[in-house]
Amino acid sequence: MTTIEAVSQAPSTLGECPVWDGRQQVLYWADIDGRAIHRLDPTTGATASRAMAGRPGSFVLTTDPNRLLVACEHELVVLDWDAGAVASWLQIEEAGTGNRLNDGRCDPMGRYVVGSMYADTNAGRSTGSLYRVESSGELTGLRTGIGVTNGLAFDTDRRRMYFADTPTDRVLVFDYDLDTGHISNERVFLDYTDLPGKPDGGCVDADGCYWSASVYGWAVIRVTPEGAVDRRIEFPVQKPSMPAFGGSDLSTLFVTTIGMGGTTPSEPGRDGFEPGDLLALDVGVQGRPEPLFDLAADAIST
Repeated sequence: MTTIEAVSQAPSTLGECPVWDGRQQVLYWADIDGRAIHRLDPTTGATASRAMAGRPGSFVLTTDPNRLLVACEHELVVLDWDAGAVASWLQIEEAGTGNRLNDGRCDPMGRYVVGSMYADTNAGRSTGSLYRVESSGELTGLRTGIGVTNGLAFDTDRRRMYFADTPTDRVLVFDYDLDTGHISNERVFLDYTDLPGKPDGGCVDADGCYWSASVYGWAVIRVTPEGAVDRRIEFPVQKPSMPAFGGSDLSTLFVTTIGMGGTTPSEPGRDGFEPGDLLALDVGVQGRPEPLFDLAADAIST
């Protein structure tokens, strides 16, 4: 039986986007509705936080260890961790549409692939889009008609991009051109219809298997490259939101969870765990290092 540990000092309102920084040996994650980015040093247990003016849907590490590039509301902003300062970098969508940016991550070549969603998920609108952002700031649209952008992950070996539009109950897979960032050959990778929960955040391990957080399903599952579920780990909270590998040898699976944020309140946790806890467990496999976004030192002044 897998041992699950709560490693955060306080539950997040809507925990998302765990990212391990191997340079500093720390884990970052976002609290979207709490409007904050948190950082954990697993060795000491120390946690630090930085407030955001808006909702941080996701973020990526940059070539400057002190700076994160954050998808916040309708734009990308640069968070200077030491100074706690935030500055605009690139507008992705117009403000005031009801959309906000959500899941995103660096592709293997260091581009930021990020998507949007209509913030009120009860409205059932599919106004979200998926974008690719180059280090130069060049913006390319990849896909439209999205309800809730989630599940983004890349498999370098197979040149694949995974993506989930949560309300559709499907994880999709695309062929991904590493040289250009072009996506093609969209097809269904995993149908959640007969699985508990819905597909939320995802990541890929060193064996090329895809890990999917089953939000509302009390579980995280692993899916082989052929699309077969070969492992299901029960969780003590209803809404796991995203897995990520970290630790000194990338063998710890960190999983963010959703607390009392979002449109539907979470059910109470089990066995002393609380919704919104950051959880950690050893699943017997390793992950892959997270690529860095090449943000020029003079690209922004905070």
